[in-house]
Amino acid sequence: MTDPRAFLISLFDAAVAAADPMKVVAGHLPEPPKGRTVVVGAGKASARMAEALEASWPGPLEGVVVTRYGHARPCRRIEILEAAHPVPDDAGLAATERVLGAVSGLTADDLVIALVSGGGSALLTLPAEGISFAEKQAVNRMLLACGAAIGEMNCVRKHLSRVKGGRLAAAAHPARVLALLISDVPGDAPEVIASGPTVGERSTPADAAAILARYGVEPPASVARHLAAGAGCPAPEDPRLARAENRIIAAPQRSLEAAAEAARAAGVTPLILGDSLEGEAREVGRVLAGIAQQVLRRGQPARAPCVLLSGGETTVTLRGHGRGGRNVEYLLAHALALEGAAVHALAGDTDGVDGAEEVAGAVIGPDTLARARAAGLDAFAMLGENDAHSFFEALGDQVITGPTLTNVNDFRATLIL
Repeated sequence: MTDPRAFLISLFDAAVAAADPMKVVAGHLPEPPKGRTVVVGAGKASARMAEALEASWPGPLEGVVVTRYGHARPCRRIEILEAAHPVPDDAGLAATERVLGAVSGLTADDLVIALVSGGGSALLTLPAEGISFAEKQAVNRMLLACGAAIGEMNCVRKHLSRVKGGRLAAAAHPARVLALLISDVPGDAPEVIASGPTVGERSTPADAAAILARYGVEPPASVARHLAAGAGCPAPEDPRLARAENRIIAAPQRSLEAAAEAARAAGVTPLILGDSLEGEAREVGRVLAGIAQQVLRRGQPARAPCVLLSGGETTVTLRGHGRGGRNVEYLLAHALALEGAAVHALAGDTDGVDGAEEVAGAVIGPDTLARARAAGLDAFAMLGENDAHSFFEALGDQVITGPTLTNVNDFRATLIL
């Protein structure tokens, strides 16, 4: 292995390429309907999905999708709007109104193709009646800061929304709805991806209130009143959802398998540890370091050279005031736990954005901590301050891809030599 860093980046690239909408959308498109074909969507991959759909669709087409700032693609018939992520903004509010307007007044002869990917929860934002946009933003910020799991955050979002939790599909009734989903969530549950705008919901407003209480989040009075009123989302058996189909076209497991294939081609044994690992980022980093140490010391569960692959979405509880991100926080804790062992690792978000930084992630090697000390960096202190982006930037070890135009969540690879 002459260049472990290049090898790890090649695995990351293979994982991202496997989820490229230009490769996966065309094979899932239906025949054109008798009536109109209306395209709507939201997420970090939605513009690329719209571009892929336009390239393959044989008939008339119209619609509007919303994506993250900087993730737009050139489309001729589908309008591409941009808005903020992860904290919604006014542009997202206006875009959501446009999306709902696009599916109103349709007939049973019409077809709605919904392009849904990770990030759609923040981009499709229209508060429930009686809740202001600012109040919903405040709840979203508090959930992000307290370390709530993505499923918990989405449950709350659904019950504070006019579009999530199946409400988009209900608004399109009686048209047929085909939702093409790129999964960024553990388990690939359609109702969790972008908070399930086309999927019926089993949770209740009481469940959402319990999540807020669990994390000590005191919501604005209007939010508390709305949840107490108990007006829930459309259930899966709601007749307005009878013609809605949800189809996953790309997912973390498929991307991990693509990375594993690339590793085998390079003569390195891959072990996929799971596509849905969750937990506090720094704790997951320590656990996976322990597995790497077991390989080095015992030759289990595989002999070197091998690469441990995993996906999913960790969380970060904010303790400091640094420039953090769950992938780089994981990786810094991983490096500290490895203590200079003969291990190289990469962690990155497949959408190219880790936390609030326009950086996908970073890489480490056996010399990372020694180089940090020589540069006057205190790795333990910077981890405590949630300042891992600053740490890896100072070392020149960031992985910067720009927007990848897809999103199958986090990718982690630990190479043991």
